[in-house]
Amino acid sequence: MDDMEKGREAYGKGRFDEAFGVWLPLAEAGNMEAQAWVGSMYANGDAVDVDDAQAHDWYLKAAEQGHAMAQANVGANCFMGRGIDVDLDGAVKWLTAAADNKDRNGLFNLAVLYAKGEGVAEDQEKAAALYRTAAEIGHYPSQSRLGYMYSIGQGVPKDRVQAYLWLTLAAQHGIGTALEALESVVKNMSSEEKSEGTRLFDEWRNKAATHAGQVALYPAPAQKMARPYG
Repeated sequence: MDDMEKGREAYGKGRFDEAFGVWLPLAEAGNMEAQAWVGSMYANGDAVDVDDAQAHDWYLKAAEQGHAMAQANVGANCFMGRGIDVDLDGAVKWLTAAADNKDRNGLFNLAVLYAKGEGVAEDQEKAAALYRTAAEIGHYPSQSRLGYMYSIGQGVPKDRVQAYLWLTLAAQHGIGTALEALESVVKNMSSEEKSEGTRLFDEWRNKAATHAGQVALYPAPAQKMARPYG
């Protein structure tokens, strides 16, 4: 078992002091995974006092080496001014990098920026495309947003079948807003549309892989490191 795995094992068992002791030397030596974990521990107060500036610094070191989750958190920190001054250009830069690396939080939060026109020109089509990429890799809030956009024709053509598909995928994982929107969509669907929606749901529920990691909220706080990224 290598040192990174030893740290993950200790962290998973709640031995945060031990994990921090393993990861900090690795982070200082330039290991991007360790840097991201140390950033997470400072962000969440695991074994150390919460220190947003330290968290951001460590996330940035990992982000500059291409660590997708760290890039997403740097982007969120830039947007919120968490540990640094608000920097919308930085938020767009790092969320774009995270989205390019298929990080769910990066995709989701960049989509919200495009939907709201914050730091970028408003572009509903771009927002929908980003939500779809995240939705297809199992990000439940993105599935909910995408389904809603299909239900009203925002950024995509209005399509009750597609709305049904994505809202159902999100609703089965407890996204309350998806369930509410789904009820409105279903009552206006024809029997043929319901049949097609059910067929697509059966096709996609295994294809849109579930994830055991973090759920992105907007604005996204720094997220605890999740095992799939470790």
